[in-house]
Amino acid sequence: MHPPPPAAAMDFSQNSLFGYMEDLQELTIIERPVRRSLKTPEEIERLTVDEDLSDIERAVYLLSAGQDVQGTSVIANLPFLMRQNPTETLRRVLPKVRDESVSIHAYTHSFLQVILLHLEHRDTGVSNAWLETLLSVIEVLPKETLRHEILNPLVSKAQLSQTVQSRLVSCKILGKLTNKFDAHTIKREILPLVKSLCQDVEYEVRSCMCRQLENIAQGIGTELTKNVVLPELIELSRDEGSSVRLAAFETLVNLLDIFDTDDRSQTILPLVKSFCEKSFKADESILISLSFHLGKLCHGLYGIFTPDQHLRFLEFYKKLCTLGLQQENGHNENQIPPQILEQEKKYISVRKNCAYNFPAMIVFVDPKNFHMELYSTFFCLCHDPEVPVRYTIAICFYEVSKLLNSGVYLIHKELITLLQDESLEVLDALIDHLPEILELMSTGGESSVQENKLSSLPDLIPALTAAEQRAAASLKWRTHEKLLQKYACLPHVISSDQIYYRFLQRMFTIMMTNNVLPVQKAASRTLCIFLRYNRKQEQRHEVIQKLIEQLGQGKSYWNRLRFLDTCEFIIEIFSKSFFCKYFFLPAIELTHDPVANVRMKLCYLLPKVKSTLKIPADKHLLQQLEMCVRKLLCQEKDKDVLAIVKRTVLELDRMEMSMDAFQKKFYEKDLLDQEKEREELLLLEMEQLEKEKQQNDGRPMSDKMFEKKRRDTKTPTQSLPKNIPISVPGPSSVTPSTSKEIKKSKLIRSQSFNNQAFHAKYGNLEKCASKSSTTGYTTSVSGLGKTSVLSLTDDSFRTRNASSVPSSFSPNTPLPSTSRGTGNSVDPKSSGSKDTQPRKATLKSRKSNP
Repeated sequence: MHPPPPAAAMDFSQNSLFGYMEDLQELTIIERPVRRSLKTPEEIERLTVDEDLSDIERAVYLLSAGQDVQGTSVIANLPFLMRQNPTETLRRVLPKVRDESVSIHAYTHSFLQVILLHLEHRDTGVSNAWLETLLSVIEVLPKETLRHEILNPLVSKAQLSQTVQSRLVSCKILGKLTNKFDAHTIKREILPLVKSLCQDVEYEVRSCMCRQLENIAQGIGTELTKNVVLPELIELSRDEGSSVRLAAFETLVNLLDIFDTDDRSQTILPLVKSFCEKSFKADESILISLSFHLGKLCHGLYGIFTPDQHLRFLEFYKKLCTLGLQQENGHNENQIPPQILEQEKKYISVRKNCAYNFPAMIVFVDPKNFHMELYSTFFCLCHDPEVPVRYTIAICFYEVSKLLNSGVYLIHKELITLLQDESLEVLDALIDHLPEILELMSTGGESSVQENKLSSLPDLIPALTAAEQRAAASLKWRTHEKLLQKYACLPHVISSDQIYYRFLQRMFTIMMTNNVLPVQKAASRTLCIFLRYNRKQEQRHEVIQKLIEQLGQGKSYWNRLRFLDTCEFIIEIFSKSFFCKYFFLPAIELTHDPVANVRMKLCYLLPKVKSTLKIPADKHLLQQLEMCVRKLLCQEKDKDVLAIVKRTVLELDRMEMSMDAFQKKFYEKDLLDQEKEREELLLLEMEQLEKEKQQNDGRPMSDKMFEKKRRDTKTPTQSLPKNIPISVPGPSSVTPSTSKEIKKSKLIRSQSFNNQAFHAKYGNLEKCASKSSTTGYTTSVSGLGKTSVLSLTDDSFRTRNASSVPSSFSPNTPLPSTSRGTGNSVDPKSSGSKDTQPRKATLKSRKSNP
C-alpha cells in the first residue's frame, strides 16, 4: 500500500533502463494519481493489516472489519484464493462475501465507472457482456445514482452524432430505466429520447428501440402507452426495414392486453390483417414470427373478429399448416439450390409453429366444431413429413385431448399414428403424457367413470407393443426406460387378460436379457404393478413362481440381483402380508448366495425386509432372519460384505418392530398397509364374483362386460356405513337373507378400489392408497356387517380362521409361502438360489455368468 519514493525515477539517466524521454513523461502521468491518493496517518492506520496473517485470514478480516475498498479487493482476488486454497476459501471466505456484500456506494465508485467505460468497447462481445452487467445492476441502484451516473450521460450518448453501437446501448438502457422513475420524469426526460431513437436513420437502432417499447409501455401505464407508444408502433410497422416491421408486429402482439377494445378493433386488427396479406405476397420474413404468435393473436383479438374475419383468419392458419407441402421444385435431391433449401427450412419452421399453436386454434373455433373445421389440419400435422412438426404436435397431443373432452374419440387414429412414428423423438414426446391421454380416451374424456371406450380402438395394443420393441431396438435407452415406466398405467385402461398375454412376458424378457440397468428396473417395477392389479389367481401365482424360479433362483447372478430389485418394489407396492407370504424366504435365502455382490445387495435390503414383519404373528420369520444374519456374521469371508453386514446389524437392532395390536407411532404406515391389503382382498373377491356370474349365466363373461354390470350397481362410497370393523374373529354369520346384500357390497367396494387405484400419478401407488386411507380403520371395509373379509382369503392375510378359506382361492401351483402364525414354512434348501455348479464368491462386477 506504500507508494514508491517520488525521487525513485529521477535516479535514472536518459540512457538508463527506461530508455527515452517519452517513457519518463508517461511515468510522470502515471505517478500523478498516485500522488493524489496519498492517505493521512489516520487513514493509513485504518487500512493497515497484520502482516503475519495468512491470505485466507486476511481476506476474512478485510471482509468483516475492513474498508469498502479492501472488501472490493478481496472479491477481485477470489480466483487466486480458490486456486491457492479452495477448501478454506469455500468454507470461510465465500460465506463472508455473501454476508458482507459490497455497499452501493462502494460499488458505484469502484465498478460502475469501469462498466460505463467499457460499454463502447470495440469488441462487440466484450461490449455486450458489460452491458448485461449494467442492466442487471440497474435493478438495485438507487434513483439518484441512476439519474446522475446513467440517465444524464445518456442524453448525449443517444444523439445522432454518436456511433451506432452507442445508440444501440442507449436503447437497451432506456428500456430498463423506465420502471425506475416516476411518470413525470419518464414523460419529461425519457420519452423524448425514445421518440428520437424510434426515428433514427439506422434501421438497426429503430428495430432495437422498437423491441424496448414493450418494457417502456409496462412502465408508463395505459394512458401514455396509448398516446405515445401506439403511434410509434404504427409508424414502425410501416417501416421500410423488414426487421423493424417484424419488431413492431411482435411488440404489438405482446402488448395486446394493454390496449382497449377500440384500439384492438380499429387500429391493431387492420395492422394484423395487413401483415397476414403481405406475408405471402412480398414479406415472407414475417411468416415464422406470425405463425409463432398466432395463439396470442387468437387470445388477444377474440371477440373482435366479425364472422367473415374469423373464417378468413382460420383459413390463413390452415394454409400455413400445409405451407411448402404442395410445391414441387422438380430438382434432384442432390442438386437443390441453396435458396430453395433455405425456403424449405423456413416453411418447416412455420408448420412447426402452427403445430405449437394448435390447442389455441381449437379454442378459437370451439371444440365442438373441431371435426368440421380442424380435424383435416390435425391429420396433416400428425402425418407431416418433417420430424420437428410431428414432434411438436406430439407434445401438444395431451392438451388437444383435454380440449376435445367427449370428442376425444375423433383423434384415436392419430394416437396410433404417433405411437407408430418412425422417429423415437416423436414417441418420446408423446409418452410424457401417455397415461393421461389413455385415461381420457378410456373414459371418453368425461370425469365420471363409464364403459371403457378403448374397445373401439383395436390397434392400440399392437401399437403399444411395437413402440416398446422399437425403443428397445434403439440406442436411446432413456426413451425405453420412460416408456416402460408409463406402461404402469395400462391396468386402468385395458383388461387384465390383455396385459397378461401381451405385456407381462415381455417385462420378464427385458428383466432377464436387457443390458441397461435402469431399463431392467423400470420393467421390474411395471411388472409388479401388473401383478398387483391382475384379477386371475392362477395368473398371479404363475408370475410369482416365475419371479422366484427364473430370477431368485436363476443361474446368472445378474438375475438374482434383479430379483432383489423386484423384492424392493414388492415391498413398496404390495402389503406386508403379500411379501411375507411369497417373497420373504426366497429373499433371505440369498444370504447363502456364492456371489458377494448378491449378498451385499441383500444386506442393504434387509432393513426393508424386516419392516414387513409384525410381532408376534411373524415371530418365526424374525427368527429365520436373525439366524441368517448371524450366519453372515460368523461365516462371511468377503471383507466388503462383512463391513456392510456389521452396519446392517446395527441398523436392524435399532429398528422398532410393528405389532399386531394398534400402535400410535406406526399409525400411518399400518393404515397404508391395511389399505393395500384391503385392495388385494377386493381383487380376490372380484375374481370370485366373476366366476359365480359366469356359472349362473352359463356363458363366459369378458372383463369389460363384467365391469359394466359392476358399475351399474355402483353407489357412492360415502353413503356406506362407517362403523364396520376390519375383522371380527370367529366364524362367519351370513344368513341366506343377507347374502345378496353382501355380494352387492363387495361389488361396491370393488368399484371403489378401481376408481381410487389410478387417479393419483401413475406408478406411485402409495399416493393413491393414502387418499383412500384417510377414513380410518373402521371405514375401509364397509357393508359387510359382522362378516370377516379376511376369511375370504388364505392365511397369508392375517386371518385367524384358516378353515374359512374357500377352495377356489387356493393356487393350482405350489409356491414358496410363509403361513403367518402357523410355522408352516418352506424348507430353505428348496427355495434357495445356489447354482448347480460351484462358483467362486469373489466376483464384484457384472458378468453374464458368475
